[in-house]
Amino acid sequence: MEITIPGRGNYTIKNVVLDLNGTIAQDGKIIRGVKEKVAILSQELNVFLVTADTNKNAEHLVRNLPITLYKIEEAEEDDQKLRVILNKGKDNTVSIGNGCNDISMLKESAIGICIVGGEGASTEAMMAADLAVSNINDALELLLKPHRLKATLRR
Repeated sequence: MEITIPGRGNYTIKNVVLDLNGTIAQDGKIIRGVKEKVAILSQELNVFLVTADTNKNAEHLVRNLPITLYKIEEAEEDDQKLRVILNKGKDNTVSIGNGCNDISMLKESAIGICIVGGEGASTEAMMAADLAVSNINDALELLLKPHRLKATLRR
């Protein structure tokens, strides 16, 4: 995905890194609409899910989705998520999350999107992100219709 954002520059996005709980899932269930949008996005982008798997059901939730799952330890999660971003290439990656353990990936990605959904969002995560939206479906729509990103992020 190529996008030019006036005042920010040109982006070649190849990857999307998603958080699980509070981002694409709530109360241990994938939020309605996510599966369909991820399936469409995966035709153009590599989609990764990074989680400490709080509810111990991540593999079950994504088993039929075109997502690469990264399970991380329940300690220093922020650093582990950042390593995934750096490994994938921070200049080619959009990250989407909502919690304190998402701060570094939101800050270091080419574009960081904070979800302020049913579980809320850490104010630190909101400050680290480039933009905040009210739900995951809106965030995924920004990637499916990148002119929306341009409209929001132009300077």
